[in-house]
Order: sequence, then structure tokens, then C-alpha cells
Amino acid sequence: MIEQALDPDLAGLDKLKRAHQALREQISQVIVGQDEVIHQLMISIFARGHCMLEGVPGLAKTLMVSTLAECLSLDFHRIQFTPDLMPSDITGTEVLQENRSTGARELQYIRGPVFANVVLADEINRTPPKTQAALLEAMQERHVSAGGHRHALPDPFFVLATQNPIEQEGTYPLPEAQLDRFLFKVFVGYPTPDEERRIYRLTTGGTAGSTTKVLSGEEIPELQALVRRVPVSDHCLDYAMALVRSTRRGEPGAPDFTGKWIAWGAGPRAGQALILTAKARAALDGRETVTIDDIRAVAPPVLRHRLVTTYAAQAEGHSTDSIIEKLLDAVPVRPGVAAADGQIAQVFRS
Repeated sequence: MIEQALDPDLAGLDKLKRAHQALREQISQVIVGQDEVIHQLMISIFARGHCMLEGVPGLAKTLMVSTLAECLSLDFHRIQFTPDLMPSDITGTEVLQENRSTGARELQYIRGPVFANVVLADEINRTPPKTQAALLEAMQERHVSAGGHRHALPDPFFVLATQNPIEQEGTYPLPEAQLDRFLFKVFVGYPTPDEERRIYRLTTGGTAGSTTKVLSGEEIPELQALVRRVPVSDHCLDYAMALVRSTRRGEPGAPDFTGKWIAWGAGPRAGQALILTAKARAALDGRETVTIDDIRAVAPPVLRHRLVTTYAAQAEGHSTDSIIEKLLDAVPVRPGVAAADGQIAQVFRS
């Protein structure tokens, strides 16, 4: 009976693995390179979290997200954040309209662009904190309040916010407490010479790449629920917790450089994000359990926006990524992890 109950989960893992491969193939028809960025975006979506994307203009961030939404049969809206953008411009507002059947005037709620499956919040740091907070509330609560009524956002709901690392004058940087709401912070780098040559060839020709749908929007919540059911061993859980706690000053067992380079470490939400995104990474590969390698792979995008560095770290040229790399080297992996991972996989199958 237990085996029959778990068979759908195993079939779901196989389906997710095949969908992952098909998504990569379809997106590559339009986007050249950026494989790791696309992989991390898919991890965020199937982990049911939101993502912060940082990169200079012209790296196809909007095209990347819209293409991914198209392949997943999801509605896509792009919001350009500006200093004069108001919260109602995002969430919607109530307007007075006449009911043609009765002639009476009544308030009717007009939904804003946040009512979409995939929302690209372009240059979120260019709008005032009040407007930022309206979007972040929708991200967290997954509904919008207006006129004393709650309006549920569609499911699935995924926000990808971009930040431009240059031209910081006149911007409103998100506080650390608000950045913590994002599951991942992903850096988009420049393409390689070969990739850039392919971009020029692809985008200046007469025909553009096209994609086909891989999954329906109704299948996404089911696969997101499957990701949460992927088991994780106590060894992997302890490793994730040790990694998070090693970022905190004064924590017993934390490396010496933590107190010197990190002013504020990561909270429990970072540990939750490590486990959940590691589960999503394993599921996208069709694997039945989380490994230490999964946790190590997702550590940089999970932790880089949750650490506040000291002036000493900045003076010595240490970024959050270089500190995370040193933490990964410093936090030991307990013996017997591989055996425990195999045992937990057997539990998932039997």
C-alpha cells in the first residue's frame, strides 16, 4: 500500500526531470548561454519562491523571463519601476462605475499588473519604499487588499525583481529585511565571446527563435507540492543549519573570519531556503533525495543577499560571494553523509 501511494511521486519526479530538459532545450532556441541563471530561475519557480536578478542592461533578462513564462503556459506582466510609481499602479484600484442594468453607481476593483503568474519588477530599486512595500506584501501574502476586500493572486505566482548594479544615484535600495523575502539573488554576467557572436547572429537575422509550451499552468502547483515532499536526511539538514549558523558573529564553532567580515549573519529563513531550493534542484534532476552537493550549489544565491559585511571586509576586498566560498570550505561535512542519503532514498521508494 505504501509503494502504491509513493508511485505517483516517483512518476512526478520523472515528469519533472523530462520537463526540465525540455525547458532548457526550448529556452536555448531564444536565449544564448546563461545556463546557470536559467537553472536557478527554474529552481526558484518550482520551490515556490521569488528571485532577485542583478545585471547590467542588455543581457536579455526580460526576454529570458518572458520566454520561461511562455514555455510554462503562464501569464507574464512586466512593470517598469520609476520614482513616480504609486502602489495602486501595481496592485490596482477601485473606480466608480455605473451598472448598466440598474443604473446605480458602484465601486469596482480594477486589477493591476501584479495579477499575473509571472511578474517582472524591472529596476525595483528605482521606486520609493512605499511602492516597494506594496509589491513585497503581495509576494509574501499572495493577495492584495483593497476597499476592505482581499483579492487572491493567481497560483502559481512568481516575482522576479531586477536591480541595475550601475547608476545608483537616485535609487532606493531595498532594506535587508525586505531582501530576505527573496529566495534567490542571481547575478547575470556577460556572455562569453562565442556566445556573444551567436547573439549577434541570432538577433540581427530575418528570423527569430520560437518556443513551444512544455507544461500547463495547472501542472506547476502540483510539481511545486512534489518538490516539498522530496525527503532530506538529518545529515543534510544539520549541514545546512551549520552553514547558516556559521555566518553569525559569536556563534560557537563559527570561523574566526566571521566576526571580522560579517556584521549580521543569516536568519532561519536562509536555512529554510537552503533546504527547499536543494529539494528543487534534486527534483529537477529527477533524484529522490537531497545531497550535500545540492546544498553547496544553492548556498551562494541563497546567502549572498542575506549577509551584511563589515567595513573591514570591504576594505580587504571581500564580497559576500568570496566569504560564502570560504564558509563552504570551513564548515565540515560529517562522515557517513553519502550512506545516509542512500538510506533516505530507499524510504522514498519503499
